[in-house]
Amino acid sequence: MACISITWLVYDRKAFTTEYQEEILRLKEEVILLKNRLKDANRHVKDSAKSISNGDKIIKSTLSNSIQDDPCNEERRAKVKNAMLHAWTSYEKYAWGQDELQPQSKDGVDNFGGLGATIVDSLDTLIIMGLEDQFQRAKEWVASSLNFNKDIDVSVFETTIRVVGGLLSAYDLSGDKIFLEKATDIADRLLPAWNTPSGIPYNRINLVYGNAKNPTWTQGNSILADSGSEQLEFIALSQRTKEPKYQQKVENVIKEIHRTFPADGLLPIYINPHTGIAQHSTVTFGAMGDSFYEYLLKAWIQGNKTEVVKYYREMWEASMKGLRGLIRKSAPSSFAYICEKNGNDLYNKMDELACFVPGMLALGSSCYGPGEAEKFMSLAEELAWTCYNFYQLTPTKLAGENYFFRQGEDMNVGISWNIQRPETIESLFYLWRLTGNKTYQEWGWNIFQAFERNSRVETGYVGLRDVRTGDKDNMMQSFFLAETLKYLYLLFSPPSVIPLDEWVFNTEAHPLRIVNRDAHPEALNVDQAQQEELNVDQGEKLPRHIHGRKEGRLD
Repeated sequence: MACISITWLVYDRKAFTTEYQEEILRLKEEVILLKNRLKDANRHVKDSAKSISNGDKIIKSTLSNSIQDDPCNEERRAKVKNAMLHAWTSYEKYAWGQDELQPQSKDGVDNFGGLGATIVDSLDTLIIMGLEDQFQRAKEWVASSLNFNKDIDVSVFETTIRVVGGLLSAYDLSGDKIFLEKATDIADRLLPAWNTPSGIPYNRINLVYGNAKNPTWTQGNSILADSGSEQLEFIALSQRTKEPKYQQKVENVIKEIHRTFPADGLLPIYINPHTGIAQHSTVTFGAMGDSFYEYLLKAWIQGNKTEVVKYYREMWEASMKGLRGLIRKSAPSSFAYICEKNGNDLYNKMDELACFVPGMLALGSSCYGPGEAEKFMSLAEELAWTCYNFYQLTPTKLAGENYFFRQGEDMNVGISWNIQRPETIESLFYLWRLTGNKTYQEWGWNIFQAFERNSRVETGYVGLRDVRTGDKDNMMQSFFLAETLKYLYLLFSPPSVIPLDEWVFNTEAHPLRIVNRDAHPEALNVDQAQQEELNVDQGEKLPRHIHGRKEGRLD
């Protein structure tokens, strides 16, 4: 700024009118302001491990420049943080380095190949909540012990949303390159899964040899959610590494799906990886279908809602028209619910997994025109009320895995376990953020208290084998720390903590910073012809471990 000042001093000030002098001063002040903002932004990127690692500091900094925090929210946030600390401390004590904790038997289990799933899944939660010491220990473990050179077969989907997503989020929040390096390593090991005739990936892969395949129970087919829910993570990785290969692989999936995309936007849960054609099977917004629709919307948001990603939004809107055709209401209480479909037959069943839909609708509603936006927001609120009652209408006030809506009856628990799923809380978070209605905070608080009463044990948190009896299982899911507790914490935090116009959450609740998609077009090598091609025209037996947005494990 000294150079700018000297430059102006050499001019004859008498040559300028007072008006021009005032304009010059104003411009100089704006230059100073912009430079300071640029310094702040650079400091955030370089030193965010210091500035963001303490979540309480994030909130206090936010509040000092905005509204006063609600004392009730502050108290509730502290209780959620205490729950996270209890879950994390129990994991550290009994299962450190293993994928998940079994609290009742006080040991760990490797459900995801021994990749330290709970540690990687929890990194960003620890940062956001300000658990700095715990985060540092987790970071040291990632740097020294997280090893992907293992002769194991893993789920491409689960590894992407938990491990790639968790590492990228930790990188975006802390700025520590070890997380980006690890994310790149595991992503490179997953890439061969996309080497199919259609580009639709196989769903399992060996991390050493790159041998990819599909589970035998899918009869060789790939699963819709598992194959169409890697866009956020791999696009983010290309943006941060300037390597186009990750983005190209996952966007080719959407191009291939679009080639035979139905007018109602609803796809069956199985796709042939050789032909790219959907196979006759169930259409659902629950297990094995869910996050495909979620990522159509969120990839558009991640791309700054620009023309280059318009096709994602168009495909999503087509799917939402199809969704409307699946909505029915129960009697006598008129609970709105989402049916499943097979051929022309509708089934009055809804998974708790589908309770992400209210939040998705709320998030996507604002870009509809007048009238349509209100209709979709109204539907989001109706579905959220149904999902909340999945919890409230059981003796434990915790939801079962799915519900049936029989004629003349409102809802009946189907599969009766509760494995600490986050979907309803996730939707309450979005609805509160986007409407400001504190009712959603109250509902979330009631659900949190039910977890405290029924799931908290001396050595962590467990699920329930039956929400009607309260019988406990022996598993603390990694997504309980990654999603359920994170969304609860953010539900009681100011909206400027992880603001939705700057971050997009993957399906494992890992926030990824939204950056300019066209910032490095030469590096990402985006094929414009391909983008133009994407303009949109207008009863199975499943395994006990339900697949979909995230895979739940029972003990």
